[in-house]
Amino acid sequence: MGYLLPAEYEQFGLPADTTDDWITTASALMESYCRRPSLLATQYVERVRLTANSQTAVPSYNPLAIVAPNTSALVAARIRYGQPRRGELQEPFLAQVAWAFSIPGSWSDLDPTTVDINPQTGEITFPRNFLGLGYNEVEFTYTAGLVTIPDAVKVACAQVVRNAQATPAMNVRANKIDTMQMQYFSSSIIDPQIQSLLRPYLAQRIG
Repeated sequence: MGYLLPAEYEQFGLPADTTDDWITTASALMESYCRRPSLLATQYVERVRLTANSQTAVPSYNPLAIVAPNTSALVAARIRYGQPRRGELQEPFLAQVAWAFSIPGSWSDLDPTTVDINPQTGEITFPRNFLGLGYNEVEFTYTAGLVTIPDAVKVACAQVVRNAQATPAMNVRANKIDTMQMQYFSSSIIDPQIQSLLRPYLAQRIG
C-alpha cells in the first residue's frame, strides 16, 4: 500500500493530480531500502542463537508494535538449551545434568508474559531454566512496524516521489511507472535525508 493518501498529497508538497502509481512505487522503494515487506505492523518469526551469558535477543525489525489494547508485541516464544558451542560451556556439571534429562535439543513453549520487553530498544530478555542454565536458542513470534504512519514516513514518501520526478530518465509521461527502472535509480532517489528519516525502520539482519 502507499504511505500517502490522495488527500495528503498537497499537504506534503505534491501536486493534487499526482497519480497513485508514483506513491505505490515510492512506497515499494522505501520498503526495499528498509529490507522489510512493509513498514506497517507485520508479524515476524525469528530463530536466533543467544550470546553466551546473555538471555537477550534483539529482533531484526523494529519498532515493536502493540496492535490491540492489553496485548503484547511478543505473540509466542519457544526456547531450548541446545548443545553449547566452543566457549559457551560455563557450568559443565549442570550441563551434564541437563543432558541426562534430555533437555538439550528439546523445544519448550514459553509464556510470553514471563518475558521482559524493552519497548525503547526492542530488546527481549528471556528467563533462565530451572537448573539456572541460560537458554541459548530461541524462536519467537512478534509484531513490529507502524500502527499509525508518522509524518516522517509521509515526508520521506513525498520526497522519494519528488526525487524520482526530478530524475531526467524518470521524468517521462506514462500511465504506469516501471518498477525496475525505479530500482535502477534508487541510489539517487533515496537520498541521505530520506535515509535519515527511514533509519529507525531499517532491518538489523537479512534472512
